Amino acid sequence: MREATRAWFQISLQTFGGPAGQIAVMQHKLVDEKRWIGQRRFLHALNYCMLLPGPEATQLAIYTGWLLNGIRGGLIAGGLFLLPGMLALLALSGIYVGYGETDVVTALFAGVAPAVIAIVVQAVHRVGRRALHHPALVTLAVASFAALTFLAVPFPAVVFAAGLLGWLLSRSIPALREPPAPDTGDGPAPLISDDALHHELPTVRRSGTVLAVGAVLWFAPVVAFAALAGTTGTPVFVDQGVFFSGAAVVTFGGAYAVLSYVAQQAVGVYHWLAPGEMVRGLALAETTPGPLIMVVQFVAFVGAYRNPGSLDPWLAAVLASLLVTWVTFVPCFLFVLLGAPYVERLRDNRGLSAALTGITAAVVGVIANLAVFFALHTLFDRSRAVDAGWLHVDVPVLGSWDPVAFAITAVALGVMFRLGWSPLRTLGLCAALGVGVHLLGLL
Repeated sequence: MREATRAWFQISLQTFGGPAGQIAVMQHKLVDEKRWIGQRRFLHALNYCMLLPGPEATQLAIYTGWLLNGIRGGLIAGGLFLLPGMLALLALSGIYVGYGETDVVTALFAGVAPAVIAIVVQAVHRVGRRALHHPALVTLAVASFAALTFLAVPFPAVVFAAGLLGWLLSRSIPALREPPAPDTGDGPAPLISDDALHHELPTVRRSGTVLAVGAVLWFAPVVAFAALAGTTGTPVFVDQGVFFSGAAVVTFGGAYAVLSYVAQQAVGVYHWLAPGEMVRGLALAETTPGPLIMVVQFVAFVGAYRNPGSLDPWLAAVLASLLVTWVTFVPCFLFVLLGAPYVERLRDNRGLSAALTGITAAVVGVIANLAVFFALHTLFDRSRAVDAGWLHVDVPVLGSWDPVAFAITAVALGVMFRLGWSPLRTLGLCAALGVGVHLLGLL
């Protein structure tokens, strides 16, 4: 346990660059270097976590921690995975609220917002290249993008339909339900091999206990904050607690997919943020370790600061950010610790793999929708809604285009796709460009 805790602390400080980078860090540390988990076992855990709502990298950390050391191991792994990013983004959110309107900070965000567009476009490319290995899956991805972008189809409906279609497609395309390849890594046999049974068996008593404890831990803070809201006139606590609790169970496909849904609701429905501020929050989250979905903490912080009721704005902001972080990530622990013993018995289930294939294809379309949302509100100063029958779409006002944003976006795309720069390095360059353009008087 002590050695595993040290390993998870080391992993938590290296988890920059989004879910792909985080999964790669765990792959290197747990599978390749430590040889604690077999490759096929690791991929099976990843497949299950991708099928769950919420951030798959965080859930994978919890799952592999459970594989190694049971429930305590899962709690330690997940907690350490989240802690550095949570503390860093809490501090950055405070800095943004306190100093975000200064010229220098405005210039920094003028540079990093275009970089975020490039980062999300790269995510579309990477996930699409891996996931869309059949024309039917390409069609499913395009249909998911069109449903979200042009038809305003609810996000959960798109994900459910994608899983169902993936399962149906697998009946005529057997390759969609093939299990992962066996472990071919070098070195000694893994501590937990691909074929070994886990010691923690699924039982009704265990499942009932985990479900009861998890549900209480999940919803008790929401009830407590609802009571606080009644005495302080701070309804934002209730709105955020209920919304992000619901988001935790309907957002599939990782951080970028979750952010597409959060952006639609936080900006367009609850008005906690302006459209451009969602891009800024993601830029801040990109600079911190841990899951990108930690940006919900930024959303809660800014929203509560501006709607504090009778509380001090800073106190309301900190309380809201902690509440939202809690209700967003407690379900990750609940879903994994509840389902992992059963999933361990389904390692060769082809139907599960097929449903995951469909959802992963749809996620490509979801991330592309997020890229369009960010581009619309970063590259243009104004947009307008178009509603015609089934069509519901925001389009830019072409005369409001921002030449500086277009130029920095082109630079970010160039260094990421042509030179292979990391997201963090690209953000640093674009931030410097934003400050440089400000000093030249072009902003």
